[in-house]
Amino acid sequence: MSNPTPRLVITDAQGRQQIRLDQPVITVGRRTESDVRIVGAGVSRHHAEITVEAGVCRLRDCDSKLGTFVNGVRATEHALVHGDLIRLAELHDTRIEFLIGDEDLSRADTGVSAVTELRQVAGLLEGLRALGSGRVVHDVLALVLDSAIDVTGAERGFIMLANTEGHLEFRLGRARGRVTLSGQTFETSRKIPEDVFATGRQRIVEDLLDGAEAGQHMGIIEMGIRHVLCTPLRLVRYVEKAEEGGEERRIGVLYLDSRERGRLRSQLARTALETLSAEAAIAIENARLYRAALERSQLDQEIKIAASIQQALLPASNRTGSFFSTAGTSVPCRSVGGDFFDYTDLSDGQFGFILGDVAGKGPPAALLAAMALGMFDAESSHQARCAPVVTTLNRGVASRGISGRFITAFYATLAADGSLLFSNAGHNAPILISGTEVRRLETGGMVLGMFEHATFEEEAVALAPGDVIVAFSDGVSEAMNEAEEEYTDERLIAAVHANRGCAPEALLDALLADVRRFCGKATPNDDVTMVVVRYDG
Repeated sequence: MSNPTPRLVITDAQGRQQIRLDQPVITVGRRTESDVRIVGAGVSRHHAEITVEAGVCRLRDCDSKLGTFVNGVRATEHALVHGDLIRLAELHDTRIEFLIGDEDLSRADTGVSAVTELRQVAGLLEGLRALGSGRVVHDVLALVLDSAIDVTGAERGFIMLANTEGHLEFRLGRARGRVTLSGQTFETSRKIPEDVFATGRQRIVEDLLDGAEAGQHMGIIEMGIRHVLCTPLRLVRYVEKAEEGGEERRIGVLYLDSRERGRLRSQLARTALETLSAEAAIAIENARLYRAALERSQLDQEIKIAASIQQALLPASNRTGSFFSTAGTSVPCRSVGGDFFDYTDLSDGQFGFILGDVAGKGPPAALLAAMALGMFDAESSHQARCAPVVTTLNRGVASRGISGRFITAFYATLAADGSLLFSNAGHNAPILISGTEVRRLETGGMVLGMFEHATFEEEAVALAPGDVIVAFSDGVSEAMNEAEEEYTDERLIAAVHANRGCAPEALLDALLADVRRFCGKATPNDDVTMVVVRYDG
């Protein structure tokens, strides 16, 4: 039988490692080139060395500044025996134990015992089963790292995932014992993870000091890290035709390192890690998709609430006064829209109404529409004329400095004697049908929000009983059918003529029905808003 190999068992803040004393001279110190590298205050660059000759291991201090201690006693030279405790500098917290035992340490190079193999495989299978039910991305990442560390015997590991631009971002770091490493970064060179992600090939570095790239890894070499295993996380989607192969998409990397080679070198560890990384990529992607779906569901719910609030901000569709009747509606092409309308009762008994259209669609336009409604309600209640109200709205929108956002609007007031006063701020000219005559109400100015000091005009028109005003957004006149033809103002005017004998509510329904018939199955591309006002005299 061969004599057991003597070894050093080193315990410090980063864990425990074993070093075999299988060469004639083993150097100890804080130099990067040291065989046993100990970092810390009081440790000299070349602190000590151990010579092995004829089965005897002899520790010799190399003129270190704070000395070398064996079993608490300072020693210049000492023949080591089983169980000796060594310290470099008396108060240094790294514990070095010299051991000679019956354990065959060569298994670290040739593979692990059968019992350990079974435990590794069982741990891997357990991890893979758990990955199938993982839902929270952080929990899945932690499970992947813990399984990888258990299978390979690494001291620590981290996962980097690709962002939308394809660049790797640190997501989670873990150490032995299922410990989450603090911080948002990981102390290591990015070269290895970047190379593995770019090439899609697993990389194993037996010793970072070997080879021409050692200078690129000095940061982690100085921490005592020597051995690295990094594998890509990739998704493979298969296509229908086998000869076309599969589509591979890399989503990130799994990185592991250690100060001792241990199981990082074993073939079982590498094979198990390849299996784990493939399953992990699926689990991570599923967790991300689940989170994205959950966020979309929450967003959809919030938008539904926003849509109900927006509809609540609009007035009741039908309104009847002593000298007028009206009906209005706003149908967003999305859940929420940028069109709006409102009614107001003025202090002198007049009736006012506004219809507006915010540039753009969706939530941003809806927010600006809500702001415009608030300003209109505050200003119109104490202002009898139209141009001053529109001027105030313009200043309010322009002063916010919202880039690329403006509003078109039409505001009018109607008195009991049929006097109609209006101001059009860049909006589609409403249709006024009086008898057989059709007139467009265009007087006003530019759109709201472009220039803070823009001026606006107003015009007065006398209505006769039965005259009808139809105000509408461009989502009506520019509605498209499946042939991409626009509905146009002319079709709207014809539909108004055909149904002008109807009450405002029935006329509004008829106009909307005509637009829907024209569009057919085409998808709406803009909000549709209309207000019909009839002067009853």
